[in-house]
Amino acid sequence: MAFATLIKDGFSVRLSGQDVERGTFSHRHAHVFYQDRDGYYNPVNHVMNDGKTRRFIAANSHLSEFAVMGYELGYSQTHPNTLSLWEAQFGDFANGAQVMIDQFLVAGEAKWNVKNGLVVLLPHGYDGNGPEHSSARTERFLLLCNQDEDVPYEGKYEYKQALKDINMQVVHPSTAANYFHLLRTHMRMPFRKPMVVIAPKKLLRFKGATSNIEDFGPDTKFDPLISDEYEKLQAPEKVRKVIFCSGQVYFDLHEEREKKGITDVAIHRVESLCPFPFKSIIGELSKYKNAKITWAQEEPKNAGSWTYAQPRMRNCMKWVERKGEKVEYAGRPISASTATGYGKNHNQQL
Repeated sequence: MAFATLIKDGFSVRLSGQDVERGTFSHRHAHVFYQDRDGYYNPVNHVMNDGKTRRFIAANSHLSEFAVMGYELGYSQTHPNTLSLWEAQFGDFANGAQVMIDQFLVAGEAKWNVKNGLVVLLPHGYDGNGPEHSSARTERFLLLCNQDEDVPYEGKYEYKQALKDINMQVVHPSTAANYFHLLRTHMRMPFRKPMVVIAPKKLLRFKGATSNIEDFGPDTKFDPLISDEYEKLQAPEKVRKVIFCSGQVYFDLHEEREKKGITDVAIHRVESLCPFPFKSIIGELSKYKNAKITWAQEEPKNAGSWTYAQPRMRNCMKWVERKGEKVEYAGRPISASTATGYGKNHNQQL
């Protein structure tokens, strides 16, 4: 839907990576191959336009991330009105393109005033499939972001302004509608920034991540922080703990909350890690004045978003006169490996 509506608005869309034509996890059917002859049918191009002037291109690429990402960076740079996306088969495949990421994706604008809007889609999620198929190394990308940990602009700023000031976006969408708005916002802005999408594999066909059709309509937009709307949640002054998290771990936490009948714990989803939603988080902290604050993640303590989020959360708490309070950590212990290779251990950790 995001691709098709952007094409309708006059943009083009180019998607490349390993097995993007059908989607590694069968979540996308960009090309439908004929059974009785060579060739394929491209549904988006035929539904939205004549397939010539405004195009959707899906191109399978080989396992040479350094070369392919370099090409896509150049394509994005020279075609600013094309939504250019590169998708790794698994998030850790970006490791092979680290030089391209460090030299050009992250620092190109600062070094040479060369702008690009490449979107890097990195499947990420701890599902018990071992270290090589779990982590997109969120912590590496966050370390390369240039948004300071101090609350900017006295806490009063719009998302568009925050986007303009950073070197790249790092986002972790958890609903279909937020992903839709994320891609559309990326192209509708009057400037281009690289964007890294940490994309949980589990959510591609997960019922909880679906959205109502109204969430895609007029007067809706990308939400950098999804506040808890749990219907059984007690009044804010009675809530004893507020959990902030990103990605699919929200659904694990919510399931456990339901199972145990807990009604005094709120769970908020930080969908945009950079720019960090200081303003929205300060607003939520102001509501829950008697609650302890926890940052939860599925990654080990030295990975994921914890080390990045901790000082920012602490600075947000200063703004609501909770200066001495600590932000608690809930997640896996420090580990040299991104994930365990044993399903039994994975489930115990979860």
